[in-house]
Amino acid sequence: MAKRKTKYVCQECGYESAKWMGKCPSCGNWNTFTEEVVTPAGSGAFRHSATSTTAAKPQSITAIHSEKEPRVTTNLPEFNRVLGGGIVPGSLVLVGGDPGIGKSTLLLQVSAQLAEKELPVLYISGEESARQTKLRADRLGVKADELYVLSETNLQDIVRHIEEIKPAFVVVDSIQTVYREEVTSAPGSVSQVRESTSELMRVAKTNGIPIFLVGHVTKEGAIAGPRLLEHMVDAVLYFEGERHHTFRILRSVKNRFGSTNEMGIFEMKEEGLREVTNPSEIFLEERSQGAAGSTVVASMEGTRPVLVEIQALISPTSFGNPRRMATGTDHNRVPLLMAVLEKRVGLMLQNQDAYVKVAGGMRLDEPAIDLAVAASIASSFKDKPTKPDDVLIGEVGLTGEVRRVSRIEQRVQEAAKLGFKRAIVPKKNLDGWTTPSGIKVVGVNSVSEALRIVLGED
Repeated sequence: MAKRKTKYVCQECGYESAKWMGKCPSCGNWNTFTEEVVTPAGSGAFRHSATSTTAAKPQSITAIHSEKEPRVTTNLPEFNRVLGGGIVPGSLVLVGGDPGIGKSTLLLQVSAQLAEKELPVLYISGEESARQTKLRADRLGVKADELYVLSETNLQDIVRHIEEIKPAFVVVDSIQTVYREEVTSAPGSVSQVRESTSELMRVAKTNGIPIFLVGHVTKEGAIAGPRLLEHMVDAVLYFEGERHHTFRILRSVKNRFGSTNEMGIFEMKEEGLREVTNPSEIFLEERSQGAAGSTVVASMEGTRPVLVEIQALISPTSFGNPRRMATGTDHNRVPLLMAVLEKRVGLMLQNQDAYVKVAGGMRLDEPAIDLAVAASIASSFKDKPTKPDDVLIGEVGLTGEVRRVSRIEQRVQEAAKLGFKRAIVPKKNLDGWTTPSGIKVVGVNSVSEALRIVLGED
């Protein structure tokens, strides 16, 4: 009898080793290696021979016909925009998020909307029974005859049901519960997730069926399993938000059929998720009037401008080293901008604690928020409030200059739509576009010039 061969696989990154190790040399995590049986090379999927007549052949790029991908739209425009305009047939999409955030609720709503268009939809639940899924559907008011529910984790049975029903849309909740009988490791392991995703990708591409996979996340917020999982799929969506608050953010971090960094905002209601068509109003509705340290910035989330409040609190330090803290933005941005304000504007901030926060739970990483962060810090330090109808846009350089940003016209139009009366923007951005009515656009060259205007020191 042949001796069984085994290997040790890291469950975080997929690194393989011939012996057990306490620390993974690839990702650096401890106690993540598990023993798995090595599958013989010839027992897996069918392999093409070198003389196969069905193998793909090289083609000239000019001879390949390009066609616009047809898309299936849902009744949630926010969901459609994050995907790039709708669901592409044959695509494989991975949706990740914290437990209880609403991933299953969102996909069940989407499934019901497609089933109401008389498109057969197969919802596969590996974590809940069909009766539990029915209870959620009753809460959401789902009554669609073309929505089929299957509680199954065996991949061979799942593929058989897909080939029998021939659905127009498939949801697998979740990929960590699916297993292949040929792979000896436990469900959720690196080998099972990799092989199951590979088989579902083959089914999606050969039959033209869009398949949505729900993925668990680790305590750091990344999708559990090997990084290869995110490379195999066509799109990766993260469903974010605080579980104890009603707002949820669906963010695209990878999309082969549309732009990345798109964002859709939803509100969790008793009857399910409801899209938020104007997120700027949501983020600004609790803004304090006349408070020092508060400014508004027009930020871009993908192709959408969003107005967000930035708050800063500057107070004398009680320690030898002042604290610099930031929530919702890069923590390195705060000391950098404070150094610019101290060197170029003359504000003595070296003995001040600084706390900066992006209100509403948003996260902003683009450089166009620099001017608003600097104005918030200066406003709190001088205890002088900015005007409530001002919006600031601009990148700040280390020499104190205000540099141009992209899509200035869309940002200013969004500010004018919400009733802001004045926009402070880089002077280099003033040419080449028409100013919307009802708002005054002021161009500045430096941070000191912008602060004089914003704080009324002219």
